Amino acid sequence: MWFVAILCGLGFLTVFSLLKTNTPGRTTADAMVQTTPIIPVRLPPGFAETQIRHAVAPAAAPDGMVWIPGGEFSMGCDAAGDSLCAIPGLTSDALPIHRVVVDGFWMDKTEVTNEQFKAFVDATGYVTMAERLPNPDDFQGIPVDQLGIGSIVFSPGEGPSDLNDLTSRWQFVKGASWKHPLGPESNIEGKEKLPVVHVSYNDAVAFAKWSGKRLPTEAEWEFAARGGQTGLLYPWGNDLKREGKFAANTFQGDFPHRDTGLDGFVGIAPVAQYSPNAYGLYDMAGNVWEWCSDWYRHDHFEQRVSANNGKTISNPKGPDDSFDPAEPMIKKRAQRGGSFLCTDQYCTRYMVGTRGKSEVNGTQNHCGFRCCKSPNE
Repeated sequence: MWFVAILCGLGFLTVFSLLKTNTPGRTTADAMVQTTPIIPVRLPPGFAETQIRHAVAPAAAPDGMVWIPGGEFSMGCDAAGDSLCAIPGLTSDALPIHRVVVDGFWMDKTEVTNEQFKAFVDATGYVTMAERLPNPDDFQGIPVDQLGIGSIVFSPGEGPSDLNDLTSRWQFVKGASWKHPLGPESNIEGKEKLPVVHVSYNDAVAFAKWSGKRLPTEAEWEFAARGGQTGLLYPWGNDLKREGKFAANTFQGDFPHRDTGLDGFVGIAPVAQYSPNAYGLYDMAGNVWEWCSDWYRHDHFEQRVSANNGKTISNPKGPDDSFDPAEPMIKKRAQRGGSFLCTDQYCTRYMVGTRGKSEVNGTQNHCGFRCCKSPNE
């Protein structure tokens, strides 16, 4: 089936893991703002202290956005945590940890919601990728009669399944789209505050342009998610729970068939149901994957560190092309944040420094986005 080509680009194929050590989060710099350290102990290996620019927002924040002051930080993920994930060894695309500077920018407090996306569609008549008949040129080798209008939906069945068999839990559903997230019989009535899903990279870009914004780079996204802290596992600290309570919408139970909803939700949650990070951003871990503007290459961090001789890199925009050795013919963009399906039984990429990826035309019901905006835009 043609949807296997889309499945190859799903953002959850690269699995990342938790760090064992209870490492700190600290920020400091000469003549710079200092945020409150969470635990004043040794920094994790590979990380240097985050330096936050003493920059006041140049103007009032656009509606629904917060100012991210910019600064210098250590970007990436420590591979030492692979042993805490059920499928270890796949943090290599987030290495080496390296120093990056990003300028200040505004970022949406939440993922773009159904009601926000509906306003865009109502104003422009935009038709998403999932609502269009696929172009056969984009799916060469797949019979035209197997192409259809629809999207990929998580459909795990009632019992355990082979985690190596994606088709046992992901199905192409005709008629599935942002308006019908589980198929043509479903709708978004009463779900206006849920993040919009079944949006491709180009769908997200179209919304961003209409709203006078853009998608964040991976560097901007990670800097914002870290909230001024250094080397923490999650946007809020080093424990999956905050004060004994789940701090994000992830998967509990028996993956993939039984989500117990111990975090308060089975499936996608409305935005802003958990406390924000230090910058006022919600859901920077879990709920839905978020598109970034960068092309995805598994070796890009290595390439750019080598090209810059290990020096600090300013405002990186990502590579010029895409390459994933697991699916070398599929062009992918980077994603961040993980989703409601992330679990230590399969995928722990709700960790801040880890990376996701998806085929640029791919649409699924666990992928959304948020936007950002620079002062000069």
